[in-house]
Amino acid sequence: MNPLAQLIIYFTMTMGTFITSLSSHWFLAWAGLEMNMLAFTSVLIKKANSRSTEAATKYFLVQSTASMILMMAITYNNLFPGQWTMMNNLNQPSALIMMMALAMKLGMAPFHFWVPEVTQGTPLIPGLLLLTWQKLAPISIMYQMYSSINTSALLALSTLSIMAGSWGGLNQTQLRKILAYSSITHMGWMTMTLTYNPNITIFYLSMYIILTTTAFLALSLNSNTTTLMLSRTWNKLTWLMPLMSSTLLSMGGLPPLTGFLPKWITIQELTKNNNFIMPSIMVAMALLNLYFYLRLIYTTSMTLLPTSNNTKMKWQFENTKSMPLISTLIILTTFLLPLSPTTLTIF
Repeated sequence: MNPLAQLIIYFTMTMGTFITSLSSHWFLAWAGLEMNMLAFTSVLIKKANSRSTEAATKYFLVQSTASMILMMAITYNNLFPGQWTMMNNLNQPSALIMMMALAMKLGMAPFHFWVPEVTQGTPLIPGLLLLTWQKLAPISIMYQMYSSINTSALLALSTLSIMAGSWGGLNQTQLRKILAYSSITHMGWMTMTLTYNPNITIFYLSMYIILTTTAFLALSLNSNTTTLMLSRTWNKLTWLMPLMSSTLLSMGGLPPLTGFLPKWITIQELTKNNNFIMPSIMVAMALLNLYFYLRLIYTTSMTLLPTSNNTKMKWQFENTKSMPLISTLIILTTFLLPLSPTTLTIF
Protein backbone atom coordinates (compact mmCIF):
# COMPACT_ATOMS: atom_id res chain seq x y z
CA MET A 1 0.00 0.00 0.00
CA ASN A 2 1.16 3.52 -0.80
CA PRO A 3 2.69 5.08 2.36
CA LEU A 4 0.72 8.31 1.85
CA ALA A 5 -2.55 6.40 1.48
CA GLN A 6 -1.67 4.35 4.55
CA LEU A 7 -1.01 7.54 6.54
CA ILE A 8 -4.36 9.02 5.47
CA ILE A 9 -6.20 5.80 6.39
CA TYR A 10 -4.70 5.57 9.89
CA PHE A 11 -5.22 9.31 10.45
CA THR A 12 -8.88 8.99 9.45
CA MET A 13 -9.33 5.97 11.72
CA THR A 14 -7.76 7.82 14.65
CA MET A 15 -9.75 11.00 14.06
CA GLY A 16 -13.00 9.04 13.78
CA THR A 17 -12.42 7.53 17.21
CA PHE A 18 -11.53 10.90 18.76
CA ILE A 19 -14.54 12.64 17.20
CA THR A 20 -16.86 10.00 18.63
CA SER A 21 -15.20 9.95 22.05
CA LEU A 22 -15.15 13.74 22.48
CA SER A 23 -18.49 14.56 20.89
CA SER A 24 -21.62 15.55 22.80
CA HIS A 25 -23.78 15.59 19.65
CA TRP A 26 -25.36 12.39 18.38
CA PHE A 27 -24.79 13.11 14.70
CA LEU A 28 -21.08 13.86 15.18
CA ALA A 29 -20.69 10.70 17.27
CA TRP A 30 -22.33 8.67 14.50
CA ALA A 31 -20.18 10.36 11.83
CA GLY A 32 -17.03 9.52 13.79
CA LEU A 33 -18.08 5.87 13.94
CA GLU A 34 -18.54 5.88 10.15
CA MET A 35 -15.13 7.46 9.54
CA ASN A 36 -13.54 4.88 11.79
CA MET A 37 -15.38 1.97 10.14
CA LEU A 38 -14.52 2.94 6.55
CA ALA A 39 -10.86 3.56 7.39
CA PHE A 40 -10.49 0.29 9.28
CA THR A 41 -12.11 -1.64 6.43
CA SER A 42 -9.22 -0.40 4.27
CA VAL A 43 -6.76 -1.62 6.91
CA LEU A 44 -8.31 -5.10 6.78
CA ILE A 45 -7.81 -5.39 3.00
CA LYS A 46 -4.23 -4.10 3.15
CA LYS A 47 -3.06 -7.56 2.07
CA ALA A 48 -4.98 -8.40 -1.07
CA ASN A 49 -5.96 -12.03 -0.61
CA SER A 50 -9.24 -13.90 -0.39
CA ARG A 51 -9.21 -14.29 3.41
CA SER A 52 -8.59 -10.59 4.06
CA THR A 53 -11.26 -9.62 1.54
CA GLU A 54 -13.76 -11.98 3.17
CA ALA A 55 -12.93 -10.63 6.64
CA ALA A 56 -13.27 -7.02 5.46
CA THR A 57 -16.61 -7.78 3.79
CA LYS A 58 -18.00 -9.42 6.95
CA TYR A 59 -16.76 -6.55 9.08
CA PHE A 60 -18.25 -3.92 6.77
CA LEU A 61 -21.65 -5.62 6.56
CA VAL A 62 -21.98 -6.04 10.32
CA GLN A 63 -20.74 -2.55 11.17
CA SER A 64 -22.85 -0.83 8.52
CA THR A 65 -25.94 -2.69 9.75
CA ALA A 66 -25.19 -1.61 13.32
CA SER A 67 -24.68 1.98 12.14
CA MET A 68 -28.07 1.99 10.38
CA ILE A 69 -29.78 0.67 13.51
CA LEU A 70 -27.97 3.27 15.64
CA MET A 71 -29.02 6.14 13.35
CA MET A 72 -32.60 4.86 13.36
CA ALA A 73 -32.60 4.93 17.18
CA ILE A 74 -31.02 8.40 17.24
CA THR A 75 -33.65 9.73 14.83
CA TYR A 76 -36.48 8.12 16.78
CA ASN A 77 -35.17 9.63 20.01
CA ASN A 78 -34.94 13.06 18.36
CA LEU A 79 -38.67 13.03 17.63
CA PHE A 80 -39.51 13.45 21.32
CA PRO A 81 -37.13 15.95 22.99
CA GLY A 82 -36.15 17.55 19.67
CA GLN A 83 -32.47 17.78 20.68
CA TRP A 84 -29.38 15.95 19.44
CA THR A 85 -27.23 16.41 22.55
CA MET A 86 -26.04 13.25 24.26
CA MET A 87 -26.43 14.72 27.73
CA ASN A 88 -30.23 14.48 27.65
CA ASN A 89 -31.92 11.37 28.97
CA LEU A 90 -33.02 8.99 26.24
CA ASN A 91 -36.45 7.42 26.01
CA GLN A 92 -36.34 3.71 26.82
CA PRO A 93 -37.08 2.24 23.34
CA SER A 94 -34.35 4.39 21.76
CA ALA A 95 -31.86 3.57 24.51
CA LEU A 96 -32.53 -0.16 24.13
CA ILE A 97 -32.07 -0.07 20.34
CA MET A 98 -28.89 2.00 20.69
CA MET A 99 -27.51 -0.46 23.20
CA MET A 100 -28.18 -3.36 20.80
CA ALA A 101 -26.47 -1.51 17.93
CA LEU A 102 -23.42 -0.71 20.06
CA ALA A 103 -23.31 -4.31 21.32
CA MET A 104 -23.22 -5.42 17.68
CA LYS A 105 -20.31 -3.06 17.02
CA LEU A 106 -18.47 -4.35 20.09
CA GLY A 107 -19.06 -7.99 19.15
CA MET A 108 -21.05 -8.86 22.27
CA ALA A 109 -23.30 -11.92 22.34
CA PRO A 110 -25.66 -12.69 20.68
CA PHE A 111 -24.08 -10.54 17.93
CA HIS A 112 -20.61 -12.02 18.36
CA PHE A 113 -20.35 -14.53 15.51
CA TRP A 114 -18.45 -12.19 13.21
CA VAL A 115 -15.62 -11.47 15.68
CA PRO A 116 -13.71 -14.82 15.51
CA GLU A 117 -14.12 -15.05 11.73
CA VAL A 118 -12.90 -11.52 11.05
CA THR A 119 -10.01 -11.84 13.52
CA GLN A 120 -8.94 -15.15 11.99
CA GLY A 121 -8.94 -13.67 8.47
CA THR A 122 -6.63 -10.77 9.30
CA PRO A 123 -2.90 -10.51 10.14
CA LEU A 124 -1.90 -10.09 13.77
CA ILE A 125 -1.53 -6.30 13.90
CA PRO A 126 -4.90 -5.51 12.22
CA GLY A 127 -6.38 -8.16 14.52
CA LEU A 128 -4.91 -6.30 17.48
CA LEU A 129 -6.50 -3.06 16.27
CA LEU A 130 -9.84 -4.83 15.80
CA LEU A 131 -9.88 -6.14 19.37
CA THR A 132 -8.53 -3.00 21.07
CA TRP A 133 -8.73 0.32 19.22
CA GLN A 134 -12.08 -0.45 17.60
CA LYS A 135 -13.67 -0.88 21.04
CA LEU A 136 -12.93 2.68 22.15
CA ALA A 137 -15.59 4.58 20.19
CA PRO A 138 -18.60 2.34 21.02
CA ILE A 139 -17.56 2.12 24.68
CA SER A 140 -17.28 5.92 24.86
CA ILE A 141 -20.87 6.27 23.59
CA MET A 142 -22.12 3.70 26.10
CA TYR A 143 -20.24 5.57 28.82
CA GLN A 144 -22.05 8.82 27.97
CA MET A 145 -25.51 7.21 27.84
CA TYR A 146 -25.09 4.89 30.84
CA SER A 147 -27.81 6.60 32.89
CA SER A 148 -30.42 5.76 30.22
CA ILE A 149 -29.41 2.12 29.70
CA ASN A 150 -31.77 -0.57 30.94
CA THR A 151 -29.78 -2.41 33.63
CA SER A 152 -31.53 -5.76 33.20
CA ALA A 153 -30.99 -5.80 29.42
CA LEU A 154 -27.33 -4.86 29.80
CA LEU A 155 -26.75 -7.55 32.44
CA ALA A 156 -28.35 -10.11 30.10
CA LEU A 157 -26.07 -9.07 27.21
CA SER A 158 -23.01 -9.12 29.46
CA THR A 159 -23.83 -12.56 30.86
CA LEU A 160 -24.43 -13.97 27.37
CA SER A 161 -21.09 -12.53 26.22
CA ILE A 162 -19.21 -14.06 29.15
CA MET A 163 -20.79 -17.46 28.55
CA ALA A 164 -20.38 -17.38 24.75
CA GLY A 165 -16.74 -16.32 24.97
CA SER A 166 -15.89 -18.90 27.63
CA TRP A 167 -17.58 -21.84 25.89
CA GLY A 168 -16.53 -20.79 22.39
CA GLY A 169 -12.82 -20.74 23.13
CA LEU A 170 -12.65 -24.29 24.48
CA ASN A 171 -12.23 -26.15 21.17
CA GLN A 172 -10.00 -23.64 19.38
CA THR A 173 -6.43 -24.23 18.22
CA GLN A 174 -6.03 -20.99 16.26
CA LEU A 175 -4.50 -18.34 18.50
CA ARG A 176 -6.37 -15.46 16.89
CA LYS A 177 -9.71 -17.17 17.45
CA ILE A 178 -8.80 -17.87 21.07
CA LEU A 179 -8.01 -14.18 21.59
CA ALA A 180 -11.24 -13.22 19.78
CA TYR A 181 -13.35 -15.35 22.12
CA SER A 182 -11.36 -13.93 25.02
CA SER A 183 -12.30 -10.46 23.77
CA ILE A 184 -16.00 -11.42 23.77
CA THR A 185 -15.67 -12.57 27.37
CA HIS A 186 -13.88 -9.40 28.42
CA MET A 187 -16.58 -7.27 26.76
CA GLY A 188 -19.09 -8.99 29.04
CA TRP A 189 -17.00 -8.33 32.15
CA MET A 190 -16.36 -4.76 31.02
CA THR A 191 -20.00 -3.75 30.54
CA MET A 192 -21.30 -5.61 33.60
CA THR A 193 -20.75 -2.61 35.89
CA LEU A 194 -21.53 0.13 33.36
CA THR A 195 -24.83 1.18 34.95
CA TYR A 196 -23.45 0.85 38.50
CA ASN A 197 -20.07 2.55 38.15
CA PRO A 198 -19.00 3.45 34.58
CA ASN A 199 -15.50 4.41 35.75
CA ILE A 200 -14.82 0.72 36.45
CA THR A 201 -15.72 0.00 32.82
CA ILE A 202 -13.07 2.48 31.65
CA PHE A 203 -10.52 0.99 34.06
CA TYR A 204 -11.31 -2.53 32.83
CA LEU A 205 -10.98 -1.33 29.22
CA SER A 206 -7.51 0.08 29.89
CA MET A 207 -6.38 -3.15 31.57
CA TYR A 208 -7.87 -5.21 28.72
CA ILE A 209 -6.01 -3.15 26.11
CA ILE A 210 -2.70 -3.66 27.96
CA LEU A 211 -3.22 -7.43 28.22
CA THR A 212 -4.38 -7.93 24.63
CA THR A 213 -1.65 -5.70 23.18
CA THR A 214 1.00 -7.67 25.06
CA ALA A 215 -0.36 -10.99 23.79
CA PHE A 216 -0.58 -9.87 20.15
CA LEU A 217 2.87 -8.24 20.11
CA ALA A 218 4.42 -11.33 21.69
CA LEU A 219 2.82 -13.52 19.02
CA SER A 220 3.88 -11.18 16.22
CA LEU A 221 7.56 -11.46 17.24
CA ASN A 222 7.64 -14.82 15.48
CA SER A 223 4.37 -14.57 13.50
CA ASN A 224 2.71 -17.31 15.57
CA THR A 225 -0.92 -17.98 14.62
CA THR A 226 -1.44 -21.61 15.75
CA THR A 227 -0.59 -23.60 18.86
CA LEU A 228 1.82 -25.76 16.82
CA MET A 229 3.75 -22.71 15.61
CA LEU A 230 3.84 -21.34 19.15
CA SER A 231 5.24 -24.62 20.52
CA ARG A 232 8.17 -24.38 18.09
CA THR A 233 9.19 -20.97 19.42
CA TRP A 234 11.37 -22.63 22.11
CA ASN A 235 14.30 -23.06 19.70
CA LYS A 236 14.27 -19.51 18.42
CA LEU A 237 12.93 -17.31 21.24
CA THR A 238 13.39 -19.29 24.44
CA TRP A 239 12.84 -16.23 26.63
CA LEU A 240 9.44 -15.56 25.06
CA MET A 241 7.66 -18.70 26.26
CA PRO A 242 7.58 -18.05 30.04
CA LEU A 243 6.61 -14.44 29.38
CA MET A 244 3.86 -15.52 26.99
CA SER A 245 2.65 -18.01 29.58
CA SER A 246 2.43 -15.34 32.28
CA THR A 247 0.58 -13.05 29.85
CA LEU A 248 -2.01 -15.74 29.08
CA LEU A 249 -2.47 -16.51 32.77
CA SER A 250 -2.96 -12.81 33.44
CA MET A 251 -5.60 -12.65 30.70
CA GLY A 252 -7.33 -15.55 32.43
CA GLY A 253 -7.46 -13.54 35.66
CA LEU A 254 -5.17 -15.70 37.78
CA PRO A 255 -3.93 -13.97 40.95
CA PRO A 256 -1.45 -12.45 41.71
CA LEU A 257 -1.16 -11.22 38.10
CA THR A 258 -2.54 -7.95 36.73
CA GLY A 259 -5.57 -9.53 35.03
CA PHE A 260 -7.03 -10.46 38.41
CA LEU A 261 -7.36 -6.80 39.45
CA PRO A 262 -10.19 -5.65 37.10
CA LYS A 263 -12.12 -8.88 37.70
CA TRP A 264 -11.81 -8.44 41.45
CA ILE A 265 -13.03 -4.82 41.30
CA THR A 266 -15.94 -5.81 39.02
CA ILE A 267 -17.12 -8.57 41.36
CA GLN A 268 -16.73 -6.27 44.36
CA GLU A 269 -18.90 -3.59 42.69
CA LEU A 270 -21.62 -6.11 41.85
CA THR A 271 -21.75 -7.44 45.40
CA LYS A 272 -21.93 -3.86 46.73
CA ASN A 273 -25.14 -3.49 44.73
CA ASN A 274 -26.60 -6.71 46.19
CA ASN A 275 -26.10 -8.65 42.98
CA PHE A 276 -24.80 -12.08 44.00
CA ILE A 277 -26.03 -14.32 41.17
CA MET A 278 -24.05 -12.62 38.40
CA PRO A 279 -20.68 -12.82 40.20
CA SER A 280 -21.22 -16.56 40.75
CA ILE A 281 -21.85 -17.11 37.03
CA MET A 282 -18.91 -14.90 36.10
CA VAL A 283 -16.48 -16.74 38.37
CA ALA A 284 -17.62 -20.11 36.99
CA MET A 285 -17.10 -18.90 33.41
CA ALA A 286 -13.73 -17.40 34.38
CA LEU A 287 -12.63 -20.92 35.35
CA LEU A 288 -13.46 -22.08 31.81
CA ASN A 289 -11.40 -19.21 30.42
CA LEU A 290 -8.51 -20.11 32.68
CA TYR A 291 -8.84 -23.75 31.62
CA PHE A 292 -8.28 -23.13 27.92
CA TYR A 293 -5.42 -20.75 28.69
CA LEU A 294 -3.80 -23.42 30.88
CA ARG A 295 -4.35 -26.00 28.15
CA LEU A 296 -2.70 -23.68 25.63
CA ILE A 297 0.26 -23.12 27.96
CA TYR A 298 0.58 -26.85 28.60
CA THR A 299 0.59 -27.83 24.92
CA THR A 300 3.02 -25.09 23.92
CA SER A 301 5.39 -24.82 26.89
CA MET A 302 5.28 -28.01 28.94
CA THR A 303 5.08 -30.85 26.44
CA LEU A 304 8.30 -29.91 24.60
CA LEU A 305 11.62 -29.38 26.35
CA PRO A 306 13.63 -26.26 25.45
CA THR A 307 16.34 -28.16 23.56
CA SER A 308 18.99 -26.69 21.30
CA ASN A 309 19.01 -27.70 17.66
CA ASN A 310 22.58 -28.28 16.45
CA THR A 311 21.60 -28.41 12.80
CA LYS A 312 22.27 -25.17 10.97
CA MET A 313 18.97 -24.02 9.54
CA LYS A 314 18.26 -20.81 7.73
CA TRP A 315 15.40 -19.76 9.98
CA GLN A 316 17.63 -19.82 13.06
CA PHE A 317 19.69 -16.94 11.71
CA GLU A 318 16.89 -14.70 10.51
CA ASN A 319 16.60 -11.39 12.29
CA THR A 320 13.75 -11.30 14.76
CA LYS A 321 11.54 -8.25 15.07
CA SER A 322 12.69 -5.69 17.60
CA MET A 323 9.89 -4.37 19.82
CA PRO A 324 11.18 -2.35 22.81
CA LEU A 325 7.58 -1.79 23.95
CA ILE A 326 7.05 -5.49 24.68
CA SER A 327 9.22 -5.49 27.83
CA THR A 328 7.26 -2.60 29.38
CA LEU A 329 3.93 -4.19 28.47
CA ILE A 330 4.92 -7.53 29.99
CA ILE A 331 5.81 -5.79 33.26
CA LEU A 332 2.42 -4.04 33.24
CA THR A 333 0.70 -7.33 32.41
CA THR A 334 2.18 -9.21 35.35
CA PHE A 335 3.04 -6.81 38.18
CA LEU A 336 0.23 -4.24 38.54
CA LEU A 337 -1.70 -6.06 41.28
CA PRO A 338 0.22 -4.27 44.11
CA LEU A 339 -1.49 -1.07 42.92
CA SER A 340 -4.87 -2.49 43.90
CA PRO A 341 -5.17 -0.51 47.20
CA THR A 342 -4.72 2.75 45.28
CA THR A 343 -7.18 1.60 42.62
CA LEU A 344 -9.80 0.62 45.19
CA THR A 345 -9.64 4.07 46.80
CA ILE A 346 -10.42 5.62 43.39
CA PHE A 347 -13.44 3.43 42.67
